[in-house]
Amino acid sequence: MLLRHLHLPNLTRYTHASKLQNTLASHLLAHKAKPAEVPTIPPTVLTAQFHPVYTCGRREVGAVTAEQKQYLTSTGAEFQEALRGGQTTFHGPGQLVAYPILDLKRHGLSARCYVHMLESVVMKTCAHYGIETRRTENPGVWFDDDQKICAVGVHLRRNVSSHGIGLNVTTDLGWLDRIVGCGLEDKRATSLEAVGVKGKSVEEVGKIFAETLAKELQGVDGVEEMQESDVD
Repeated sequence: MLLRHLHLPNLTRYTHASKLQNTLASHLLAHKAKPAEVPTIPPTVLTAQFHPVYTCGRREVGAVTAEQKQYLTSTGAEFQEALRGGQTTFHGPGQLVAYPILDLKRHGLSARCYVHMLESVVMKTCAHYGIETRRTENPGVWFDDDQKICAVGVHLRRNVSSHGIGLNVTTDLGWLDRIVGCGLEDKRATSLEAVGVKGKSVEEVGKIFAETLAKELQGVDGVEEMQESDVD
């Protein structure tokens, strides 16, 4: 089995990527509901970088005030509600967003193991560029105890995954200064570029992430590139 990798090459609207991942997840869910009638699809990871957007997770849907939204969008970013876990975060140019869409049971993963695996894939991707990262008692992947380099927030429905990670590659960190990441007042964001990795594109880092993810997934033998037109 191969892991399909769909990379959206240009700046993408959050809503467009969300629609693509929902289509892919719906295929897997339909197969699980009627396996004899609906063919399955291979596991897929969608990678992209978005036009500036702040998204809030399930816990904050309906809780973000109009004043907060106005503050976050006053510099031109969008604001969207998401099904993922976690709190408000930022996605934008220079950040790798990766959405694995797969059936956890097919790969022998529990929900907890899946999140742990995603963090490991991010850490190994950073290590590919000579950057040591870690887990802490707080969500995500950290460069040190005070600097978060990657947010993690997933959604599971009947063990089918969507959403995933946001790894700062060359992100303008000023966008992230406008929110309190994970609700932690004394922490800040960083990026691969800020810790010394220069000249790397989101697309290049996305390929390393996809290759690393394929190595971590049980039953997956490699990566196959796919196009947006392959999503139906």
